[in-house]
Amino acid sequence: MLETSLKLLKKIETHGFKAYIVGGFVRDYLLNKPSQDVDIATSATPMDIKQIFKDIFIPKVEYGSVTVFYHNIRFEITTFRKEFTYVNNRKPYEFEYINSLIDDLSRRDFIINTICMDSEGKIIDLLNGKKDLDNKVINTVGPSYNKFEEDCLRILRAIRFATILNFSLSDEIKTAIKETKHLLATLSYQRKKEELDKIFSSPNALYGVSLLKELELDKELEIYNLEDIKLGVDIIGIWSSLNISDKYPFSKSEKELINKIREAMKMDNLNNEVLYNYGLYVNSIAGAIKGINKKKITEKFDNLPITNKNDINITSEEIMTILNKSGGSYLKDIYNNLTTLILNGKLENNNEILKEYIVNNY
Repeated sequence: MLETSLKLLKKIETHGFKAYIVGGFVRDYLLNKPSQDVDIATSATPMDIKQIFKDIFIPKVEYGSVTVFYHNIRFEITTFRKEFTYVNNRKPYEFEYINSLIDDLSRRDFIINTICMDSEGKIIDLLNGKKDLDNKVINTVGPSYNKFEEDCLRILRAIRFATILNFSLSDEIKTAIKETKHLLATLSYQRKKEELDKIFSSPNALYGVSLLKELELDKELEIYNLEDIKLGVDIIGIWSSLNISDKYPFSKSEKELINKIREAMKMDNLNNEVLYNYGLYVNSIAGAIKGINKKKITEKFDNLPITNKNDINITSEEIMTILNKSGGSYLKDIYNNLTTLILNGKLENNNEILKEYIVNNY
């Protein structure tokens, strides 16, 4: 990854432009952490980049960024720029291309994300980002209040970086978050969810949640029981433990899972019928949220006499033959009855025994 990135920089430089790796990749490189996303800052414009590389995608030229696939690796390449007048506390309304690396770095969010690497692999640290890495602290580039007012997503990004890196937030950042947190009301729920997913999924999530509580962001994020969050389960399980605004975006299948988990939380997750009706995954998550050992639930599930309708040892054709009837809704009622009896140990799942039961009871 690094070797290919440096080759890409040199290729841009051979065309007379400046180019640097900047941001998260360099930060993580210095922290000895794996990183896959490589962002490039360059004096070349999107049209210049288009002339240099063949495999290029330009999503929005007006933002000065392009995507390049070089040696099967995806790179985001952005032209040096200055930004002016942010709209809706989120995106710059206008910007201009510039030829200055230091001025480009000055528009960025956090100092730890301004460290660069040139085509020789040399670290360029114009804003003392390495000092913040050594001190394990997050500072904004310039006044924190201004940065958060420009783009309120940076509030959640600050929490996310602090969580994932286990860094502290500077006192200035904390004060600015408290003063600007109301702006989160203007942020899309998709963006909120994306950042919260990363915070909640982090091995250091407990720290992230403590920051959200300390800075009283739960109200602004419309999370009404953050103190009840259940960490240590998958992300769907985490969201299932929270009472949140219904405006948060989940897919249809995710919503169904969350609803099932919440239903199962109200039930006995070691009950055979509950295990059968909701399945192992839903009961495991619901049980974990309630503090029930997953191994106990799994063992109980594995010992169920049946786990789905197809396990019942009598076919619809056999039932219809016994009763001398054509198909109908009555079959569903019979199978429901058989399921309940088998799960509760009142009827053995044996073909002859089930046939005899049908004869005697229907």
